[in-house]
Amino acid sequence: MQQSAHQLSLFSGAEEAQMFHDSERNGFFSILVDVNGIKRQSAHRLGDMPTVLGLIDPNRDTWLSQAEFFQPNRRIVNLARIGLLFADLDTYRTDWAAGRSPEQLADSVLYFCHQEGIPTPSLLVFSGRGIQAKWLLEGAVPRPALPRWNACQRYLVDRLKVAGADVGAKDASRVLRLIDTVNTKSGEICRVVHVESGADGQPVRYNFEYLAEVLLPVARWDIEKQKQQRDEHEKRKQLKLIGGGKSDNLRGFSGRQLAWHRLEDLRTLMTLRGGVAEGDRMRHLHWQLNFLLLSGATNSRLMYQEAATLARAIDGAWGHSSKELMTLYSKAKQFEAGKKVSFGGKEYPALYTPRNDTLINLFEITDSEQAQLRTIISKDMALNRRRDRDRKRDESVRRAAGAVPREIYLGAADLKQERAQQLRAQGLSVRTIAEQMGISKTAVGRYIQAANVSVPSPSPITNGVA
Repeated sequence: MQQSAHQLSLFSGAEEAQMFHDSERNGFFSILVDVNGIKRQSAHRLGDMPTVLGLIDPNRDTWLSQAEFFQPNRRIVNLARIGLLFADLDTYRTDWAAGRSPEQLADSVLYFCHQEGIPTPSLLVFSGRGIQAKWLLEGAVPRPALPRWNACQRYLVDRLKVAGADVGAKDASRVLRLIDTVNTKSGEICRVVHVESGADGQPVRYNFEYLAEVLLPVARWDIEKQKQQRDEHEKRKQLKLIGGGKSDNLRGFSGRQLAWHRLEDLRTLMTLRGGVAEGDRMRHLHWQLNFLLLSGATNSRLMYQEAATLARAIDGAWGHSSKELMTLYSKAKQFEAGKKVSFGGKEYPALYTPRNDTLINLFEITDSEQAQLRTIISKDMALNRRRDRDRKRDESVRRAAGAVPREIYLGAADLKQERAQQLRAQGLSVRTIAEQMGISKTAVGRYIQAANVSVPSPSPITNGVA
């Protein structure tokens, strides 16, 4: 259901921002403002958002971060969560958009989405020259799910290229123009031009799992099923990073997810050790940045900015040399171009794809440290974790089928044995005990024999005659 032009005009910058930001959460957002041709960026706490946005000068080009961060900058390595998917459409660069009003542009974007089988955007925002399409989510996507979020973003941008989608504007650290501020290149004010309303009259929100199912070539449960089918193979072969490049299939997605988890593991390792020794700083920076690039969460264009943030997290006083990252930068460019490296008769991504054993030896990761990591673990630990998962899964299946947990079963057996003893001590026969307890005579005999209960002297009553 669409809203009228009058209703659309009621959306202020603060109101639109609150649709995907929550001022009650912990974290930061960023504002980018053009002041006399110089772009100035500032980070603010989410709790201060209403005040900060209320002080914005509408006569200046202003952009707002779409994601939330746990540090006061919008680098990917500091991502906390993100509450929407989006596509920045440079419609002014396309021939079909010439001469069309913002509302007509919005209608065309809705048509393109329908043609491509893409769910209708929750909001369409006229940026002053183009259109920002936004799909609001029911809940913010947390940091660990970033690779899946990235996969959805790539799909949306790829499918909307015909509508002018900016292929360079799909990362989670992106800033988009703020509602009610001017685009000085056109003199137009950024404003909402379409709202897709739900049953409650509010902009429709999508479940992220639903969107991922619609947009990704393989649904999450299919990925999990295929992973289970590969478990036996993985028991014999150590888990190895699968190349990504620009592929959007299951193998590529799995590789990006693994790279992101390895980045997280190395950052966790720093925390466990209380920091990084001086001689190990560049080693940590190199591998963390390598996995960040391999995950697809950033690219060579933003690599050095992300490197600076990673370096500050490693040691705030460390002035690392960017020259030491030139080889990695070159490999990142090759990786983005889809180039492969041949070794031992096999092809690998241009970026580094080490085995777990290599990383464990390189960083001298102990067993106790591995126990707190997600993916950088030895073969033995991986096997033990898989056995634990299998045991829990089998137990879950048994319970779903009505099986009683062993501890409960044994406790019930003890109670039955005690009851059988009491009834036998009262002189009741095995048959009578079995009938009263609703169990077999064999079970009664087993309970009595196990308890070693003495059999009382038989009653003088015989065949009912005294």
